[in-house]
Amino acid sequence: QVQLVESGGGLVQAGGSLRLSCAASGRTFSPYRMGWFRRAPGTEREFVAAISWSGGITYYSDSVKGRFTISKENAKNTVYLQMNSLKPEDTAVYYCAATRGNWESGSWGQGTQVSVAS
Repeated sequence: QVQLVESGGGLVQAGGSLRLSCAASGRTFSPYRMGWFRRAPGTEREFVAAISWSGGITYYSDSVKGRFTISKENAKNTVYLQMNSLKPEDTAVYYCAATRGNWESGSWGQGTQVSVAS
């Protein structure tokens, strides 16, 4: 199993930037694809971004495309989410996930709170 721990969340002003990190431990030799999801108050969990094991393929939701960048550093077993031009609607708990199949069947972190002030 893969254990995931997110960090880097906090409070920022609208238009600001924040970088989230997700450190993976355990069976990190497996070719997991990794991703970021978020859940805002009163909403369902939504997909944010994903990256292949090699880091060569990335996907983004339309709501964050052009503003967020997902990347990873395999040597450190860490995936990042660089968030720029943050908006109040980006406020949510952000979760890191890793899977070899369905996301919900994979490993999930505890989440980190991101709050964007208007």
